[in-house]
Amino acid sequence: MSWPVIPAPPGTPPCGEPVPDPDDGWVVTRHADVVAVLTDPRCVVPVAPGGPPGTLAWLRGTVSRFSAPDRHPDRRAIGVAALAALDPDDLRAAAARLTEDTLEAAVRLTGATPDAVATRPPDRPAGETLDALATRPGTGAAGEQAVPRPAAAERRGPGRVDVMARLARRVPLEVLAARLGLADPAAAGAAVPAVAAAYHPGADPAVVARADRAVAALLALSPPAPPEVAANRIGLLVQACDATAGLIGAAVRHGRTAPAAVSTVDLLAEVLRLDPPVRATRRLTTAPLRLGAREIGPDVPLLLRFDAANRDPAVHADPDRFRAGRPGGTLTFGAGPRGCPGERHALALAAGVVDVLRRRCGAADAPAGYQPHPTLRIPTSLEVTVR
Repeated sequence: MSWPVIPAPPGTPPCGEPVPDPDDGWVVTRHADVVAVLTDPRCVVPVAPGGPPGTLAWLRGTVSRFSAPDRHPDRRAIGVAALAALDPDDLRAAAARLTEDTLEAAVRLTGATPDAVATRPPDRPAGETLDALATRPGTGAAGEQAVPRPAAAERRGPGRVDVMARLARRVPLEVLAARLGLADPAAAGAAVPAVAAAYHPGADPAVVARADRAVAALLALSPPAPPEVAANRIGLLVQACDATAGLIGAAVRHGRTAPAAVSTVDLLAEVLRLDPPVRATRRLTTAPLRLGAREIGPDVPLLLRFDAANRDPAVHADPDRFRAGRPGGTLTFGAGPRGCPGERHALALAAGVVDVLRRRCGAADAPAGYQPHPTLRIPTSLEVTVR
């Protein structure tokens, strides 16, 4: 079997000793060093301070993702319990059904305005804006960034679908929201991207304001629960938003170069290694530590580069070559006590979408571009032709 070479995406640093950086403290790129940091209790996640109930700041201050070490285990247990009630096989089947339905709707509506086909969720009346959606009973604010609208020059022709807008950013969220008990999964799926856009520090105030409205909408849609439980349920959706969308986009893009005999599961695993949607994560040292030959002091930020560590030749022979079934795995879902608890569920949701796209769609066009973000790699749009 002939295995293709997939070069490292632009901006991927070389794998080697930790190096100092004026903005990020130390940049960590070797597989062994990244694992050492992720599993060392002296390296902690920067803690979010919290804020008024029902706001983005409240959500960030309550979810396990940004919790201090003493609060993290209990809050993580909430998410783990919610995920334990979900069957990954059911998630995969539901994602496949919704993907099939979406493709069928796109084919049926080829006589309609193409950008409406690409951007309007099926339960939203034509012409209804997201602000109007926010006033519909039981929905709340959804956030204007939830569903991107392409420019007129990018409108797609008959049988063409933007994977990112119609599937990658919609299907996993709607399926997961339904299984987590949110009252209107479509409205929840539209609101979550607005939260994700401001989830990490440094977002523009206008983006934060949209996220505040979206958090309030998601709380209104959520089943009754104590605040910590509700927050961590919403946190599962936010964590799944960009990462799962990016994984689907990367799998569709690289799937055309992978041998046809490769299973979707193996395709996703190797895409996670070679073109991870989450390229890096951050930690802060609380005490001195040594990484390789480097002595690093306390209160120093660390930027852990998954994209570089996943191509470490000490772990992966011929690291730029796509080769399904490799030993060694990937660091994209993290490791240690803060490793992603929803790895199996995210992979199942992505597999359900990609299964159908591999069977029903032709090769994808090149991505129109990637969203500007320091640690994520998410295509802005990616078109396929439905067969």
